[in-house]
Amino acid sequence: MSEVTITRAVSMPDRFRIERFQSNPKLGPRLLFFSGGSALNTVAQVLKRYTHNSIHLVTPFDSGGSSQALRQAFDMPAVGDLRSRLMALADETVLGHPDVFRLFTHRFDKAAASEDLCGELDAMIAGHHWLVDAIEQPMRLLIQNQLGTFRAACPADFDLRGASIGNLILAGGYLGQTKQLEPIIFLMSKLVGVQGIVRAASDDNLHLGAHLQNGETLIGQHMLTGKEQPPLTSPIRELFLNEGLGERRSAVASFPERNRALVGSADLVCYAPGSFYTSLIANLLPDGVGRSIASRTVPKVYVPSLGPDPETQGMGLAERVAVLLATLRRDAGEDCPANKLLTFVIADKSIDDAEAEAAQALGPTVLRLDLVNDRSSPFYDPETLCEALLSLA
Repeated sequence: MSEVTITRAVSMPDRFRIERFQSNPKLGPRLLFFSGGSALNTVAQVLKRYTHNSIHLVTPFDSGGSSQALRQAFDMPAVGDLRSRLMALADETVLGHPDVFRLFTHRFDKAAASEDLCGELDAMIAGHHWLVDAIEQPMRLLIQNQLGTFRAACPADFDLRGASIGNLILAGGYLGQTKQLEPIIFLMSKLVGVQGIVRAASDDNLHLGAHLQNGETLIGQHMLTGKEQPPLTSPIRELFLNEGLGERRSAVASFPERNRALVGSADLVCYAPGSFYTSLIANLLPDGVGRSIASRTVPKVYVPSLGPDPETQGMGLAERVAVLLATLRRDAGEDCPANKLLTFVIADKSIDDAEAEAAQALGPTVLRLDLVNDRSSPFYDPETLCEALLSLA
């Protein structure tokens, strides 16, 4: 098999390509995203209008939010971001399964008594709960089995308040499949008609750690985001993977062969907006990511987040591009040319000339586009961002 490089001129946005993709999204391009968190979910929802072939590699290393209790109880990878991306890509038309979607997105009442929630879960497992009863067979039985596996393994003191049913189903599937996420992610994708591909970036059950510039070491994603703990007082010097949430025990994660194949099939690779270290850089740490990306000649695009990010401590665009390239070169090789790892930075037009020039000096072409409808909002307009990415694919 040989790869041929074709150069073409691109207008931004490319209306011809956009309308062609919109007319038949089943044959749309394979845009591959390295991302975590919820920052890309609104973009994913819009993207379904243009392609049903987008690929989302999501970090399983989180230790806070909706995944925290499950990780502590079952010593398992984080599933909250995987579940939210699956739901963002679910088929919302009449051809989908709205009853299944409704169950997967349901959360238990945060104010309910523990015994009441256990009773509600038991009713779901027995098929007597209205959310489960509405689902047709054999899908209903498959869901009951996953919830039953979760219930059987659940510690007596597990707090169900506010728990996502989708997360519990993912946990049950993981525990019932010899602690493998891939089978239950595949099953959930089929049950809600996911219009794309969602996979964990790695199968390894690890946590994030960070060395700060002041010499301090923090273990756990929840310690870095500034959401569940006070914001960092010193910039991050290095992000690493760790065994457990205790003492420093550096670990190595592998990039599964199935994910390497997905990178090999992509028409565009996107380093997506979100928390810079825990949502983006975390996905690039497994062995094999940098080499897989460097082997492709498709566009590789970084979309920096808008607004403040507690993880970046005021880092400019060029500094973030430098960290991104350095992380990929750890695997691809220190002498790997920048254009093999990153070809474009798509930034909003509000970025100043000096920042754009400094980032471009590191290798990528910086495209400054009008990507924000509401200038008081820290988010890209999802439609405009999708059109920009589709124009490059």
